[in-house]
Amino acid sequence: MNIKVQKWLGNILIIISLLGLTLIYYPVIKELVFPPHYTQQQKNEIGFSIDIPSLNVFSKVIENVDPFNQKEYIEKLKFGVAQAKGTSLPGERGTVYLFAHSSDVPWRITQYNTAFFKLEFVKNGETIILRRSGEVYKYKIYDRKTIWPSEISYLTKPQGNILILQTCTPLGTSFKRLLIFAKPI
Repeated sequence: MNIKVQKWLGNILIIISLLGLTLIYYPVIKELVFPPHYTQQQKNEIGFSIDIPSLNVFSKVIENVDPFNQKEYIEKLKFGVAQAKGTSLPGERGTVYLFAHSSDVPWRITQYNTAFFKLEFVKNGETIILRRSGEVYKYKIYDRKTIWPSEISYLTKPQGNILILQTCTPLGTSFKRLLIFAKPI
């Protein structure tokens, strides 16, 4: 093969690779640059939802999802953030425990609810809003922890009157769990 043909083929392969990467990562970039916008009316129409204004995150919450039944929670997480079965609901005393995907492989990211993929950027003092049955519950973030998946005590033992958000970390893996802790305000 002569040098001109090799250069031409090399350039074509580079262009195809760049186009492929663009197609794969477009959903992630779109979510970061142009996140979905919900009107107040749309937010109020959903029976149970979570809103993290500082991250521009809003999602429906699916109640009573078994966090120990992978088949069940994988299916439910396609449609929203999950409220762990056996934990409290907003307005009740006890721990409200919500969990969701942080991501999936980039080419499937828009097929699943990945509401918590920006959760690692939330800071202490920021507000989380839960809406349920027409009531609004506000929480202020006060702590965060990164734990191993086997550390389930935060889920199985009452932690007090708090909200815990859980997702996988680092982004795109299920290596560890990121927990965000918030108190009612």
